[in-house]
Amino acid sequence: MPRTLVIKLTAGAEEAERANQAFTVAATAVASGATVSLWLTGEAVWFAVPGRAETFELPHAAPLTDLLAAVLEGGQLTVCTQCAKRRSLTEAHLHPGTRIAGAPAFTEEILTDNTQAIVY
Repeated sequence: MPRTLVIKLTAGAEEAERANQAFTVAATAVASGATVSLWLTGEAVWFAVPGRAETFELPHAAPLTDLLAAVLEGGQLTVCTQCAKRRSLTEAHLHPGTRIAGAPAFTEEILTDNTQAIVY
């Protein structure tokens, strides 16, 4: 049984290195065949809005658009319910396939057997 990696990103573009690291680890885990769930909270939720990742820049880092595409293609991208509401975002505002879910779903994911959780 493949391991599951659940990553929670709590920072947006204001903390570029931390944000990029979370996406890099998520995309690398997808490429490695792991089951990946990337949760975006706080200002990180803006990365789930089309066009936002394209404006992100970090020297010597893989483009965020490529990392996001890998997660969307091979993993699950989730935006925090409360964070989305605070920013007036609905699933219609987000990349196709992105879901909005809250603490109960996050807790269920991280308490599943054979799962590793990381918070950035």
